Amino acid sequence: MSASVVLTGATGGIGRAIAQALVARGDRVVLVSRSADEVGRLARELERGVPPGTVEALAVDVTRPEGRAAIVRAAAARGCDVLVNNAAIPSFGALETLDEAHVAAVIATDLVAPVLLTRALLPVLRQRPRATVLNVGSTLGRLGLPGFSVYGAAKAGLHGFSEALRRELADGPVRVRYLAPRATRTGFNDARVEAYNRATGTRVDPPERVAAAALAMIDGGPAERVIGLPESLVVRLNGLVPGWLDGAFRAHRDALRGPTRRTVVAPTSPMETPE
Repeated sequence: MSASVVLTGATGGIGRAIAQALVARGDRVVLVSRSADEVGRLARELERGVPPGTVEALAVDVTRPEGRAAIVRAAAARGCDVLVNNAAIPSFGALETLDEAHVAAVIATDLVAPVLLTRALLPVLRQRPRATVLNVGSTLGRLGLPGFSVYGAAKAGLHGFSEALRRELADGPVRVRYLAPRATRTGFNDARVEAYNRATGTRVDPPERVAAAALAMIDGGPAERVIGLPESLVVRLNGLVPGWLDGAFRAHRDALRGPTRRTVVAPTSPMETPE
């Protein structure tokens, strides 16, 4: 049976891969992005060869009440049974180099917006016999790395929200899932992050791997999943003895303090998560 999906952050690398995979298997999708041009282009691309009404483009800002209200109206009209909270903006740099507006924008987009959108959509989702909220987080929300203090804080909050809401809704029709990709090969990362990943030996996945994991979780996969080895094992170890791992990140500190360090300002449009 096909799903009716609301996908935020649809025009980024991970969002685009998820959208393509959903449409390819016959699901109906509301593509959400701030950029009318980008989301319109993606919708036209995905509409080729599929029944009319399969794809809807919605250019709104998920951090604004009127944007979330528009998403709820579209979801109700289409009988939405899946919400994928994927929109996010990146953050990288030593904490003292990050300006205040950037920090506020990251928390607003990466944490507050998915919480408020989920809250607003729950009455719609509860009308379905079975529904899913999939929050796309990051390994950085489970394993703190130098240079990602703000981004990691937002994703750690999203993990805590997902876990608590999953337990809160456990006796109803709405399931809550949390997916934590590791570094992914998309435009989300700028040159500084790519250099950091090379210097620290970070493994990087194609966005299609994340999309496949997302669809598996929508279809009834585990409550939480961390993509990749050794990341999934290190996340578990970090949860047991976090202080024991502190000394293992010297290379990450050195990479952060390299000559490319500079102040980060907030981007003007959201991108997909993760790092």
